[in-house]
Amino acid sequence: MKPTSTSACPFHAAASDAAARPSHPPGSWPPGPPPGLTGWSLLLRMSRDLPGALQAWREEYGDIVHLRIWPEHQVIVTDPGLVRELLVGQHEALDRWERGIAVMSQLHGHSVLTAEGGAWRAKRQALQPAFAPKAVHSFVPVIGAAAGKAFESWQDGGAPWPIESAFTSLGMDVILRMLFASEIDADARQAERAVHAVSVAGNAEMYWPASWPDAMPWKRGKRRAMAVLRSLIERHLAARLALARPEWPADLLTRLLTLHLDHPADWPLQAVRDECMTAFLAGHETAAATLTWWAWCMAADPQAQAAARAEVDAVLQGRAPGAQDLPALGCLARTLQETLRLYPAAPVLLTRRARQPVVLGGWRFPARTMFTVPLGLMQRDARWFPDPQAFRPERFADGAPAIERGAFMPFGAGPRVCMGQHLALAEMTTVAAMFLQRFVVAVPPGMAPPEPEMNITLRPRTPLHLQLTRRPA
Repeated sequence: MKPTSTSACPFHAAASDAAARPSHPPGSWPPGPPPGLTGWSLLLRMSRDLPGALQAWREEYGDIVHLRIWPEHQVIVTDPGLVRELLVGQHEALDRWERGIAVMSQLHGHSVLTAEGGAWRAKRQALQPAFAPKAVHSFVPVIGAAAGKAFESWQDGGAPWPIESAFTSLGMDVILRMLFASEIDADARQAERAVHAVSVAGNAEMYWPASWPDAMPWKRGKRRAMAVLRSLIERHLAARLALARPEWPADLLTRLLTLHLDHPADWPLQAVRDECMTAFLAGHETAAATLTWWAWCMAADPQAQAAARAEVDAVLQGRAPGAQDLPALGCLARTLQETLRLYPAAPVLLTRRARQPVVLGGWRFPARTMFTVPLGLMQRDARWFPDPQAFRPERFADGAPAIERGAFMPFGAGPRVCMGQHLALAEMTTVAAMFLQRFVVAVPPGMAPPEPEMNITLRPRTPLHLQLTRRPA
């Protein structure tokens, strides 16, 4: 992936100085929309269209926007230099927003995704080796096998193909093979619907001060969805524990159970369940969402699709990619990078709360201030990406103008950067290469561009269908 610049331009020098020295009067706040009596109208607007609301406020008030939503003070930060200062330089002063963590913990439990402080550091340190580049390379054949099997059943011609659903099923198959050494089964559609249901419910609950108990009659759909997902994890865990240890396959579950057996106090079976749930949900969602948007970008730009396909054909000569082939697929990688720029799976990072006063951009923010980073806005900002709405993979080519450091961070930044980013990139590159070997994808006649919708992650508002034509063998 092309690195961003280490810019020392006057703009960022000023930002860095401002981060170190307050220049605004104590107790003052950056500009922002009028809150009215409580500011809850701002929250309502965010709940209806979070990316749209944040974009409108950024355009009107600038790169640091203050929202007074009683009883909180929330600050939206969209300057790349200040975002890096917040996520990297000020990391130790921040925790993730407790309400967001409470909602996510309903399904993820106390996994590395939801843990904080020392518990998070211990979990991350224990799990990191499983997601290091060397470990990721060992999974490329597994990814290729899942993709090859899936593509055999994909239909071309006739009605447009439900490519979003198909990539989601493929993503689930990949993570099931890596996590449980098991292939996807007839319950895939049920699991897909369950993931969508809990995502929509979780996104809605982020805007509530507290959650009604899941036993409430109107939450029947959420209860059923969570039961489906928990049953999936429990079924695979029980099957593994029924095997003698020498028969355990070399997958992620075996690594987790080894932690449990070696350190039972730190890694009880419930901790294994929690990490399995997070690995399953996060492990397929980023890749499936990105590949869905990538397929749209390829269909809408036949020239970029043809260039990526020509590279795949030249490098692979018809065979499945191995880990050693991925660095040679630079043109294909750039199409994925540009897709991640336009359609990051998580366009708004989980809000942070300051445990202590924070100085940022010349402002001194008191403890308990909340900070939100809409990286999707930064990645579509004309200051950092000329013609920002256009799909232009050449932005990431060697020799292209340097990208402002911090303006492109689809996996976040700092100590909390996505632990699975290397695995996600390897999976997406492998699947995309094998897709181009087999299919030409096109926009169905009369189809309008898909409208993005955020429910924790970014997906098309209506399920995406595209026209497939199978290439001659």
